Amino acid sequence: MSKDPVTTSTLTRLDATSVELVIPVLPDALDRAREVAFRRLSKNARIPGFRKGHIPRRVFEQTYGSAGIESEAMEDLVPELYSTAIREHELAPVARPKLEMLPSAENEPLRVKARVEVRPTLELGSYTGLSVSVPERTVSDEEVARTLEGLARDRGTLAPVDRPAALGDIVTIDFIGRIDGTAFEGGSAEGQVAELLEDRFIPGFASGIVGMKAGERREVETHFPEAYHASELAGKTATFEITLHDVKQLEMPTLDDAFAAEVSDFATIEELRAEVRKRLEGIATARVHREIGNAVMEQLVTAHEIPVPPSLLLAEREQLVEEARRMAQEQGANFAEYLASIGKTEEELREELTGDAERRVKGTLLIEAIADAEGIEATPGELQAELALLARRYGQPVDRVREALAENMQSVYDGIVRNKTLEFLIDQAQRVAAP
Repeated sequence: MSKDPVTTSTLTRLDATSVELVIPVLPDALDRAREVAFRRLSKNARIPGFRKGHIPRRVFEQTYGSAGIESEAMEDLVPELYSTAIREHELAPVARPKLEMLPSAENEPLRVKARVEVRPTLELGSYTGLSVSVPERTVSDEEVARTLEGLARDRGTLAPVDRPAALGDIVTIDFIGRIDGTAFEGGSAEGQVAELLEDRFIPGFASGIVGMKAGERREVETHFPEAYHASELAGKTATFEITLHDVKQLEMPTLDDAFAAEVSDFATIEELRAEVRKRLEGIATARVHREIGNAVMEQLVTAHEIPVPPSLLLAEREQLVEEARRMAQEQGANFAEYLASIGKTEEELREELTGDAERRVKGTLLIEAIADAEGIEATPGELQAELALLARRYGQPVDRVREALAENMQSVYDGIVRNKTLEFLIDQAQRVAAP
C-alpha cells in the first residue's frame, strides 16, 4: 500500500523478552485495503451482464457479500500494521506474534493487539581487555611420531602369524556373553575382527584373549564399569565364551624416504616430519584460539544479566537434539540405539541439554549486543567469500548456493558478524600464562 497504514501504536513491556503492541487501524487505511482486496477478488468473479474485472463493487457485494473483502483486507493490512509498529518501536522479534482484534466502541478505530517475544535490551558492562588464562599448546616429538605411525598403519598389511595372540594383534573371533548364565543383548557376535587393545573393550576382554591360539575356545570373565553407558549392564560381571579363529599381525612400512615419497610430495622423511609438525602446530594454535574465545565468552556470560526468550531457548535445545541425532548417524547408529547407549529417553536428553542451550543463546545475544555497540558489520566482500566457501564445501556453483540461500541470506550475514565480533573480543583479551 502506498501510504503508511498506521498511526502511533502503544507498547507495553510484559517482561524482559516479550511485549504487547496495540495498533489502531485508521478508517482510511482500512478503506484502501478493502478496495485492493475487492479489485483482486473481482478479477475472476462471474456476474451476468458484467465483464470480468469490470464489476461495480456494490454489485459484487450484493452477489457475494462483503465478508470476503473484509477478510482479505485484514489479511493484507494486519501484517503491514504489525511490521510498521515493529519498526516504530525498534523491536527485534524472535518469534511469530500472537495477533487478535480488540473490540472497539462506536466511532472508534479498530485495534489490533500483538504479543511477541523480542530480543532483550542488554546493559553491557566491560567486554574488552579481559584476562584469560590458557595453557600453552606445544607439539611434542611424540605427537609427531604418533601421526607418522598413523600414516604407516594406514598403509600396513595384515599377515597371518602362527603363535598365541598378543596385545596389538588383529584377531577373528566368535563370542557370546552371559550374565548369571543368561545371554544379554549386544553381547554376542560371529566372525568379529578386532584389534586387541585394552581400551577398546571392557576390562578383561582383550587381555583374556591374549595367549589363545587359532582354533582355541576359552571362557573369559569380565566386569562392566560402574559408569558403563548401558545402565542395565553397569557394574555387572559377565562371562564371555570366546572362539579364536585366526591371529594376524599388522606389518607397517618403514618410515624412510621411500615412504615419504609414496604418501606425500616430499622426497625425504625429514621433510615429511617437518610438514607433519607444521600441521600439528597449526591445529594446536587453532585449539588455543578456540579456548581463548570460550574463556572470554564464559566470563562475559557470567558477568552479564541476559534474559533468554523462551522460543530461542526451545529452538536451540532442539538444534542440540538434532546434532545428537546426526552424531549417532555418523557413528552408524540410529537415534534409538544412541539413546539406549547413554541410558536416557529423548525427553531426558532434551532436559539435560537445556543448560547448554541456555548458555548458547545467552552467548549469541551478548555477541549481537556487542556487535551493535561496536558497529561491526559484514562487508559485501566477506559475504561473497562466505558464499564461495559454502560453494566449495558442497561442490556447487556460487550462484546456485546464493539462490538456495536467498531466503536465509540474513542468517549468513549474521553468522559473519558474530564471528567477526568474537575475533574482536579475542584480539582485545589479555592472555596470561596458566599457573
